[in-house]
Amino acid sequence: MTRLFELDLSTIAILTVIGFISAFIDSCVGGGGLISLPALLGLGIDPYYALGTNKMAGTMSSATSSMTFISLGKYDRKLMTILFPVSFAGALIGAKTVLFIPPEVLRILVIVMMALIFVYTLVNKKFGREARFKGITPITLGWGIPLTFLIGFYDGFFGPGTGSFFVFLMVLLFGFDFVIGAGNGRILNFASNLAALLVFILEGKLIFLTGLTMGIAMLAGASLGARVAVKTGVRYVRPLFLIVSISLISKMVYELIFSS
Repeated sequence: MTRLFELDLSTIAILTVIGFISAFIDSCVGGGGLISLPALLGLGIDPYYALGTNKMAGTMSSATSSMTFISLGKYDRKLMTILFPVSFAGALIGAKTVLFIPPEVLRILVIVMMALIFVYTLVNKKFGREARFKGITPITLGWGIPLTFLIGFYDGFFGPGTGSFFVFLMVLLFGFDFVIGAGNGRILNFASNLAALLVFILEGKLIFLTGLTMGIAMLAGASLGARVAVKTGVRYVRPLFLIVSISLISKMVYELIFSS
């Protein structure tokens, strides 16, 4: 594999289209890495450099969508003030320990978790349609802090589906609707992306020009996706969440079977 330090017009076009689409989806329900990371690998980039480059572009995307949700008031400031550093710390540790845990073990666990989330959301028709948030309580915070840390750790270590996990946590545990849950989820995902990116930068495992090219396209996709999610509401976000979830499950099962 090559590091792809040189970009021709066709590669730039591919990165632009993939970046826009993945960021659009990611800003709503997470799972954009399902599209962007395989695209980078498909261009022949070394896996470690692909991960770092994808984190750079993903950080630009999550920063943009986070600011969009914040500007539209679709987030909970108090809760994010508490959980943002938790997600950051989890991802920082996760990225540092990536070499010490067999990825196959984590991949199986994630498939099981994603399958449970998909079934739960599919069966519960009213899930995330109406806000049930009653404020921050010792119970929700007692569960929210360690779960946020674990999801952040997972993002630093592995990554696919992190945004979806954060959205699900916000809706199930705290009782937000899917739109506010998506806003909170993007902010927490930005924290985990940023922490992991810092580790990849320090390790020199990214290609700046490639990440910047995809990241610029992601700025537009993330901003548009967040605005569409807010405008159309739960009737759009919920089915997209289900589609992304089953797509992620299918992809990971396929990789697990055919890479073994």
